[in-house]
Amino acid sequence: MSAPHPLDNPARSSLTGPHAHFAERLGRVLRYPPEVTPWLALSDDPGPEDWADVAALAGPGNEVPLLGISHLPPAGWELTFETGGVQLVDDGAQGQPFDEAVTLTAADVPEMLDLVERTRPGPFLARTIELGTYLGVRRNGALVAMAGERLHPPGWTEISAVCTDDAYRGQGLGTRLILAVVANIRARGERPFLHTGAGNTPAIRLYEALGFRIRRTTRFMTARVPDGELASATTSLHSIE
Repeated sequence: MSAPHPLDNPARSSLTGPHAHFAERLGRVLRYPPEVTPWLALSDDPGPEDWADVAALAGPGNEVPLLGISHLPPAGWELTFETGGVQLVDDGAQGQPFDEAVTLTAADVPEMLDLVERTRPGPFLARTIELGTYLGVRRNGALVAMAGERLHPPGWTEISAVCTDDAYRGQGLGTRLILAVVANIRARGERPFLHTGAGNTPAIRLYEALGFRIRRTTRFMTARVPDGELASATTSLHSIE
């Protein structure tokens, strides 16, 4: 049997690879610190003890985002969100520098959070910027567009948080930022990939026009831990550094 592809379970590949310094583990379950990104990673064959450990990490009544897994949560868990998605990979995308783009830093995070709140590109939290390089465009001093790097499986980097203020849409800022991020990733000898909703036809068409192809369909889910769910008695939370 061939080895699993690192993008089949990208959060786990990241947390056992280049992002291992972020990883917290309970049993076989891995997660990023909650203030970095909400993603956690299950094994490819989660069992009851794994779901108990997910519950212990998240806490009773809290919601857990699940990326790219094929198993539904066990009975008693409430599926609060579910939608189809696609994973696209570099298939000849031509990265290009973007002179107007600036590298964003921790000092820019309040503005980044404000832009994300208004445009809703997906999860971006106070420490998400630590996952990779984020580029932004400013107009009249205000941050109006950005894009950056999130999951990092070996040999790959995910493009994420692509967003543009409504007042500046239609100027190609998102496209130029994507290609600038592609250039940075390629310069490291890695390949870019990204995720979007299966029903987001305009975005998929854009990414395909830029040189990405759909590698596989996937599923985005959020599940609520049952109240009173017990943690596994045999494991404890620790870093895997």
